Formats: sequence, structure tokens, C-alpha cells
Amino acid sequence: MFDFETLKVIWWALLGILLAGFAIMDGFDLGVGILLPWIARTDTERRVVINTVGPVWEGNQVWLVLGGGAIFAAWPALYAASFSGFYLAMLLVLAALILRPVGFKFRSKMPGARWRATWDWALFVGGAVPALVFGVAMGNLLRGVPFSFDSDLRAHYEFGFFYLLNPFSVLCGLVSVAMLSAHGAVYLSMKTDGGLARRARAVSRYAALAWAVLFALAGVWLWKSGYGITIDSGAAPGGQPDPLAKVAVLRAGAWFSNYGRWPLALLAPAAGLAAPLAVAALAGARRRLAVFALSAVGIAAVIGSMGLSLFPFLLPSSSSPDSSLTVWDASSSARTLNIMLIAVVIFLPIVLAYTAWVYRVLRGPVTSAYIESNQDTSY
Repeated sequence: MFDFETLKVIWWALLGILLAGFAIMDGFDLGVGILLPWIARTDTERRVVINTVGPVWEGNQVWLVLGGGAIFAAWPALYAASFSGFYLAMLLVLAALILRPVGFKFRSKMPGARWRATWDWALFVGGAVPALVFGVAMGNLLRGVPFSFDSDLRAHYEFGFFYLLNPFSVLCGLVSVAMLSAHGAVYLSMKTDGGLARRARAVSRYAALAWAVLFALAGVWLWKSGYGITIDSGAAPGGQPDPLAKVAVLRAGAWFSNYGRWPLALLAPAAGLAAPLAVAALAGARRRLAVFALSAVGIAAVIGSMGLSLFPFLLPSSSSPDSSLTVWDASSSARTLNIMLIAVVIFLPIVLAYTAWVYRVLRGPVTSAYIESNQDTSY
């Protein structure tokens, strides 16, 4: 269908779309989990909060599976290096995500206040830890991680879990937490009413402001960072993958060089900063769906900014820049990418149509009256 170089760029874009889909769709229920112990004051209000995401959180998490599957199939070298190098971080995320279904199912099994409060905090951990760790991981991609390949393309890792918790990456983790908290608060303001909705609007304003400030600070921090690449004939964009057939160097300002080549790409970081400011300014507006859409655009813009800054890098190496994985040298074969693209063209519209139908069926707020009249069927 397409030449090998074009296929690689298409799958790079599709990976970004899947990551943005996960951050937008699963992001608001992670944000709701983060806010649960703080924003709801009574047990009924907590049940309202939980039931706003209870019917959809499992479907939203499919975007994470799709993203992981796309990395495995389209970028096997990236999958192997990242899932091995970030093993303990991935295990921490998995443990936190396991708390979510348990919390949703077990919380209302007993009426005791201590029992329910324990599972409320479990849901908080299940939202906050993945949000923080995913942001920390993104920060480490921008910073570069110390790994290398030997002549047989066996990866060697020179870092542990606590290496990942460096100041810049923790800042990126806080960007992620603030961003998803704002997104979750906007969703709650749309799906609840009364005092709970008013508190959600107030939280969305402050969380969105924190998101904008932290995102701007991360951008300033990156100003003198980045990696540049010199591609030889063995790693040409349309050639066969070979992670060692290139020369890469640490170069100040490299993460901003793509914006000079493609000025329209500046729209991504601009939207990543403007969207949360707009969410904060419109926190009290009645058109909550429009504010939610603005929040979603901001999330997509933040992820797009990262991808555009890194391109063509996928996983830079700080200890051996020549071992860095790029769009050109970490992909599967052209046949694999073509077959997968056909599957995406067929099935992704079906997934999107079904998702749209589900949210149409579940439209409207969840109220305290509904919870009180459906004690046995609600979460």
C-alpha cells in the first residue's frame, strides 16, 4: 500500500493517536480516582463519583492494551527495550491498576465506613500512581535513559528504578497528575449536579492552572536538551531496521529543532498551553461538553508536543546515543506494517462507533436520587 518510509511515519502517528486516546479516554477516570477522597463529602456523593465512571472504565482501559499491542507489533525493538528497562515501573503501574477493579467491585459489598474508606483510597492509588508513573516515563524519554546494544543487538541497561525518579521526570509526572486531575474534574462537573458539580468546577480551574504552569516549566527546562542524529546509508529512512547503523549525539536545543523545520508543529505546544488556560477560564461555563473537549484537545496537544519534539527518536540513550531507537530503525517489516494498517482501517472505526454509542446511551448526570433509589444495582 505504501513505501516502507511512509509506513513508518504512519505508524509513528498511529502510536501517538493511541497514546492520546488512552490519555483522554482512560485519563478522565484516572482523574476521577485521584479526586475521589477529596471532592466527595458523603458516602452517597462518593458513590455518585464512582458511578460516573463505573460503567465505562473497563472499556476505556482497552486503549492502554491497544497502545501496548501497537508497540509490540509495529515497534518490537522499542517494546523489548522499554518493557525490560522500565520493568519495575511497569510492575508498579500494573499493581496500581489491579486495585481499580477490586475497588469498584468490593467497595459496596459491606456498609462499614472504614471498609468503604479503605477502598476509596485504593481507587485513589489506582488513579494517582499510573498517572504519575506514565508522566515520569515520558520525562525519561525526553531526558534519555542509559542503555546500549552490543554487536548482537542485545540490550544492556545501566539504571534502576530510582534513577527514573530524577527531578525533570518527576516534574513531568506532576504535569501528568495535574492534567488528568483537571480532565477528571471537568468530567465530574459534566456528569454530576448540585454541590458536587460546583466543587468539581472549582477543582478543574485550579488543576488546569497547575497543568499549564507545570507544562510551561517543563518546556523551559528542555530548552538546552535533546539529541541529534546523522543517518548513514545503513539506516536510511526507507532502509531495513538497524539500530546501530547511525551516529547520534547529545545536542543542546535539539528537541526544539523540529519546530524550526515544521513551523505548523508549533500549534501542538501552543495548544498544550492554551487549552488548560481556556479550561480554567471557562470552568464555570454551562457548556460542559465543550470544556471537556477543550481538555481533551489539551491532552492530545501535550502528547503531540512530546512526539514532535522527539521525532525521529522513540527511545534516546543517554549513555550510548548511537544505540538510541528511532522511527527509522526500530520498526517491524513493511509487510507487517501493511497488514496491521489494513486491520486498523477496518476495526478502529468500529471501535470508535461503538464507543460513541455507549456514551450516547450513558449521557446525562448521575444524581444522588438515582443512587439512593438503586442501592443494589449501583456501585
